[in-house]
Order: sequence, then structure tokens, then C-alpha cells
Amino acid sequence: MAPGAGGTAGTSAGRVIAGTARGVRLIGPGEGTRPLGDRMKQSLFAILEPALRDRVFVDLFAGSGAAGIEALSRGAAKAIFVERNARAVESVRRNLEATGLAGRAVVVRASVSTWLSTAKGRELAAAPATAVFVDPPYDAPADVDGSLRLLESAGSGGIVARDGVVVVKHFRKTEPAPTRLLRSVREERFGDTVLTFFRWAEEVDP
Repeated sequence: MAPGAGGTAGTSAGRVIAGTARGVRLIGPGEGTRPLGDRMKQSLFAILEPALRDRVFVDLFAGSGAAGIEALSRGAAKAIFVERNARAVESVRRNLEATGLAGRAVVVRASVSTWLSTAKGRELAAAPATAVFVDPPYDAPADVDGSLRLLESAGSGGIVARDGVVVVKHFRKTEPAPTRLLRSVREERFGDTVLTFFRWAEEVDP
């Protein structure tokens, strides 16, 4: 186990690659997690960054919190991290302290399905998210489809802003099931890992 941020032992979760916390090393909750690699992170945020500044980012199945922390470092007004595993939640909190970004973060220990069912009236009451990142374990593809259905059921402008995007990280052989209102508009492939981007159907119609 390598030493982590703030002097705490833990697995490596890479580093922040841009913004105010650039270069800060992050810790992960333990073996079996899949860090968001630099190449994937760079591609993801090259697409998302123009719309992130001063808006809300949601990191579902947050793990180390690397995605939400990168968003905060690049100017997101707020990031919400949702994770049910206690070790992962502790990793997120320590990484936020190490990067100095805790003041703009909300860390929620809960299952993603539970949080999505109540989020509109709580952490997202003031403004919906411009981007939602969904990254469940590869052996739980049902969590992807369940999350998309719950995001859809909250409606356009509910959890996801009308001009917002949902990004799903998944195994290349496990395609997210389409929904009626959230439409796949882009894919980025990184070996066996795929980032699939979804937008509200009315936002991409001609």
C-alpha cells in the first residue's frame, strides 16, 4: 500500500491533472477499485470543462472522488459525491482536504439509488447538475441502468439540468440500456473501458 494524500496509507488513485489542485496525489479506498486514468480524465474533462464553471457536478459511485475533485479543481461551483462504502467515503474526505476543495463539496454516504430518489429536494434543491458521472463496479451493470432510469424519472431540469450531460463509465461489453428521454450522443473508448455520454432527447433533436 502506497502512502496517500495527507500521509494516510492507501492505494493510489492518480492525481489531479489540471486547475487549482493540479498535481495533488489522490488515495483510493483499497484494492479492486479502478482509478480514472490520466488519459481518460483528460479526454472526459476536455469535453465537460467548458460547461462546468460555476455549476454543479455529481460523482455517483464516487470511489476516491477523483472525477468530482477534478471538476472542482477546474472551476465547478459545487461537487456532490455519493458513495455507500465507508472506506471510500473516508478516501473522498481525505482527498478533498489534501486538495483544499472541501469547502465546495458535499459528501453523502448512501446508496446511489436511495440518493437519486430524494436528491431533487435536498442537495440539488438550488440548481440541478450540469454533469453527472456514473461509475459503478463493472460487475454491477444493473446499477448503470437503474441510475439512468432514476435520473430520467426526475425529469429534465430535475437532477440533470436541461442542458446537462450524464457520463457513464462502463466495460466495453456491457452497453447501458437506452432510456426514453436520455439519449446516447457520444462514446470515447479506452481499451476495455468506455465513456458513454447521454443528453436529454429534446436537447439533441434538430
